[in-house]
Amino acid sequence: MNRKHFITAALALTLCMGAGAQEQEIRVFSHRGGRMEFDENTLEAFLASADAGYRGFETDIRITKDGVLVIAHDATLERCTNGTGVLEEKTLKEIKALTTKGGHKMITLDEFLKFLKPLKGLYVEFELKTSPDLYPDEKLYPYCDKLYKAVMAAKPADAEFIFTSSDYRGLRYLQQKHPGVDLLLITGRPLDDETIRLCKAMGIKRVGATMDGTSRRAVKEAHKAGLGVSLWPGHNVEDLMLGAYLGADYLCTDKPIEYMRFAAEKAPWLKVKY
Repeated sequence: MNRKHFITAALALTLCMGAGAQEQEIRVFSHRGGRMEFDENTLEAFLASADAGYRGFETDIRITKDGVLVIAHDATLERCTNGTGVLEEKTLKEIKALTTKGGHKMITLDEFLKFLKPLKGLYVEFELKTSPDLYPDEKLYPYCDKLYKAVMAAKPADAEFIFTSSDYRGLRYLQQKHPGVDLLLITGRPLDDETIRLCKAMGIKRVGATMDGTSRRAVKEAHKAGLGVSLWPGHNVEDLMLGAYLGADYLCTDKPIEYMRFAAEKAPWLKVKY
């Protein structure tokens, strides 16, 4: 069965099962502020999602040449901005001189944290966009320390602030330096026994995996191991329904408004928290 047919079957089954299909609450969060509806990782995107009612967000953090933490997914500037080259090789002044393809300014981590400050009941994933080539250990560790200090200083008592990455080095460093830190390991693979064992061995309590190829059995095994499961991508409402069918705890969405409208109109029995 290919993915399209599987999603169709899962959607039909979930709709037929009604309220019994999803016993646990799903936390849906706005991925990069909703990158398929808004100008990703901009203040305008996050504000639009917040205005719609979202209190769950995901964003990406890099560091400029002069040591300022900024919000950006890509290492290179071409896809999202009118700039060229590698972000880590630019100063903050150079970054601030750019505009996104949507005509907005790039923002710093401090500006993002200021946006979050008045909001209640937050769930936020801060992704470390590190790699061995751009972030060798001697650069990675100060980056992690600066990120952790800034984020935790701004964390409200009722918020869940999660540090996420596919780079094992950064998560391991944070864990060793700051015991008890809330971490999520990202994998580009479906959730499987190997990833579950790795998280258990590392003492990481959350895992983010692609829903393509993930089974309900794997999600149940992760839950038995005490792991929270976050699934992606979130390109359309079929992904929302598939994630619900699989039993995910957290789902990202690139279309926050569409997700919210669909859940309210077509699947009001889903226990969704935004």
